[in-house]
Amino acid sequence: MEKPIIGITTGDLNGVGLELIIKICSDSRMLDLCTPVIFASNKAVNYYRRIVTDHPFNFASTKSFDSLNPKQTNVFNCWEEEVAIAPGELTETGGKYAVRSLLVAAQCLKDGEIDAIVTAPIHKKNTQGPDFNYTGHTPFFKDKFEASDVVMMLYNGDFRVGLVTEHIPVADVATAITRDLIVQKVKILKDALVKDFGIARPKIAILGLNPHAGDGGLIGNEEETTIKPAIEQLQAEGVLAFGPYSADGFFAHHQYQKFDAVVAMYHDQGLIPFKSLTNGEGVNYTCGLPVVRTSPDHGVAFDIAGKNIASPDSMREAIYQAIDILHQRAEHAEYTANPLQRQRLAKER
Repeated sequence: MEKPIIGITTGDLNGVGLELIIKICSDSRMLDLCTPVIFASNKAVNYYRRIVTDHPFNFASTKSFDSLNPKQTNVFNCWEEEVAIAPGELTETGGKYAVRSLLVAAQCLKDGEIDAIVTAPIHKKNTQGPDFNYTGHTPFFKDKFEASDVVMMLYNGDFRVGLVTEHIPVADVATAITRDLIVQKVKILKDALVKDFGIARPKIAILGLNPHAGDGGLIGNEEETTIKPAIEQLQAEGVLAFGPYSADGFFAHHQYQKFDAVVAMYHDQGLIPFKSLTNGEGVNYTCGLPVVRTSPDHGVAFDIAGKNIASPDSMREAIYQAIDILHQRAEHAEYTANPLQRQRLAKER
């Protein structure tokens, strides 16, 4: 674990994924931290290597984990055929090979060939099919690793936002949110903060659903009937959960700085303020998996793909965080492996 093997998927072949990966892995210092394995093909990597000419990049090609080169970035060839790459375009081919990269990498993670996975962005429209019928990476990994549930969390430093619901229509949010779901999601998030981030007793803020957190039931009653009872249950079970807070004032007055994590009821409620405040340098983490999966907090960026202007900061940080979480998990496992039993001394009468 001193130098873990980090698998990296290509994302959409016409997006910014591969050019970001090349920029990051061209820095030899990355090899001091991990052994990167790109799940792609030599031809696809070479295509983007001709675009990212200001970042000289060399790699070792392999079809077997028995021949990984720890002194170079490795390309694990998932396909051999010629593939039509058209940066910036939404094509069936771009999605097909994004899924191919993901499926191979995820299986290698499940088989223990790699220690963690970092996924480059995919597009939801061109990835749907028999092999991938999901609204994103998060539900795919939940099923792949048979997790009872997971939480999508984006974070930058100590600013962390987890979601109760993910990629569902806004019209369906209110009916999807239940007391049990909130309790379940917050517990998963709390466990991840303890085991994966080393926070012994995390403080978690929970947002309301409606404007002004319902104003006491005047603007919707979900806060009174669902969210507050969930918070009371969590507190009764020892979770430091607080709220519900009105989302606009909560972020505008920087109240998130007082907590270890924030739980938003739906995607845009949490991620619009998060991405606005972090300037695109966040990391997406899937809490609740038995494995480590991170990704950048941006999408395929077709508008700038193939132009060699995309910033690698978020993708680079996703790799760093995957490494850090692996070490933190190992440290937590060692720390809790053989705890001393607390003895209660009977009072003398």
